[in-house]
Amino acid sequence: MAATSFARLVEQAKAGRGRNESIRESEHRMAGKYIIGVDGGSQSSKVVVFDFEGNVVCEGRQVLRPMSRPRHGIVEHPDDDLWDSITAASRQAMAGFPGDPGDIVGVGLCTIRCERTFLKRDGSLSSPVMSWMDVRAYQPYVHDDPETAYVTTSSGYITQRFTGRFRDTAANNIEGQWPIDTDTWQWSDDPAVLEHWNIPREMLVTLQMPGDVAGYVTHEAAAACGIPEGIPVVATANDKAVEALGSGSLGQTTALISLGTYIAAMVHGRENRKTPVEFWTNFACVPHKYLYESHGIRRGMWTISWFLDLLGEEFAQAAATAGISRELYLEREAQRVAPGSDGLMTVLDWLAPEDKPFRKGVMLGFDARHTRGHVYRSILEAIALTMKNRVDAMCRELGIRLDDIVISGGGAGSDLFMRIFADVFAIPASRSVGSGGASLGGAICAAVATGLYPDFATAVAAMTKDRESFAPDPTNADVYRATNETYRTIRDATDEVLKRSYPIFH
Repeated sequence: MAATSFARLVEQAKAGRGRNESIRESEHRMAGKYIIGVDGGSQSSKVVVFDFEGNVVCEGRQVLRPMSRPRHGIVEHPDDDLWDSITAASRQAMAGFPGDPGDIVGVGLCTIRCERTFLKRDGSLSSPVMSWMDVRAYQPYVHDDPETAYVTTSSGYITQRFTGRFRDTAANNIEGQWPIDTDTWQWSDDPAVLEHWNIPREMLVTLQMPGDVAGYVTHEAAAACGIPEGIPVVATANDKAVEALGSGSLGQTTALISLGTYIAAMVHGRENRKTPVEFWTNFACVPHKYLYESHGIRRGMWTISWFLDLLGEEFAQAAATAGISRELYLEREAQRVAPGSDGLMTVLDWLAPEDKPFRKGVMLGFDARHTRGHVYRSILEAIALTMKNRVDAMCRELGIRLDDIVISGGGAGSDLFMRIFADVFAIPASRSVGSGGASLGGAICAAVATGLYPDFATAVAAMTKDRESFAPDPTNADVYRATNETYRTIRDATDEVLKRSYPIFH
């Protein structure tokens, strides 16, 4: 099936809903059924219970603990934080569940990609989970702990905790980290690939496709999470691909921009392109489909959290007194700032790339006009401008021109951020109405696996919602177009300065 065919099937499924008698009978049969979507993210774990139409019934969220950084380049999750945060979020969700737990038919499991976990034979951790920010997660495996029996992803680990089985989705074992064959979606048979990654075959878990049942909630997992014992746990994909599925149908000329700790943009791929320059080919959350993913921003939305934390307790208390979040409190100040932030420009290298370790974040252009609202808006503009340039590079290589963009992630809830994206890209920017993203994508996979819907296209059409769109302002778009002429060249000047300072401060 071509990439564009999936979007067309979704639209056909939407058009057919409510007119077909068999669909009405199916909807009657599904009434009162619920699905759980687990979204284990980089900053928090979220567990959401959906009805069969994709409406949120209840949810729970648990913030992850700060990462352990014992030395430069080493970034680990403390203790058993990934599982502990999921169990805490799940108990919150189930405490608010108003229905009969016996009507919950499945769990769709999505976790952070690019992480590496080491398991003992009983499934417990033999060492801390390596974050995606840990340099070792991209290097060949070193077998220096005799207790380690399996090497897997975060999804492989959490699948084992839920089900007791050593299974994982093929679509979270990304090339560049694992000995995966991206054509077959199975472990590579190439001796050179296996030798490079140095992971013995017996230490790799069994791979399954998105939408496959990986196992069933064990008695121990049920006791820890409050989720009914025995219900199916369904494999999904890497978190960006699951988020794309939960964001609904994307046409060939629509890019999804995912606002997370790592920010990236994706468009549907027609084939498994193996030698791109300005993007990479990622597994989609539909079996044997692909996404083309742009270069992104490391610690993207984390930068916003960093700035909010810098403002301190007095600022947080002022927001609490006003009865709003810190983000909204600061957004109200940033809305009064003109596009371009009066010349304040931010470069988002808060986590340097491995091939340019000297790079650091830069803010330049300060003068007496600038307030914390300017700084906040400048960070938002930096995210949009950086992604504009990286998406443009991807689209040039692909030979496509975008008609619109879809924004997902927590930042999509900001009207200001949505308007900045529309103005910077000079095309409409839209966001889902209601809950979407990875938790809904996981629920969609579970809905297909458990037979609530016959296929992914039908499930996407039924469970995803309409979008709210923001049109670009032509005057603002002109400002950002002119700003970007300078913005895209900033690193040409700052790299040399940072190279000279790196030996002193790294």
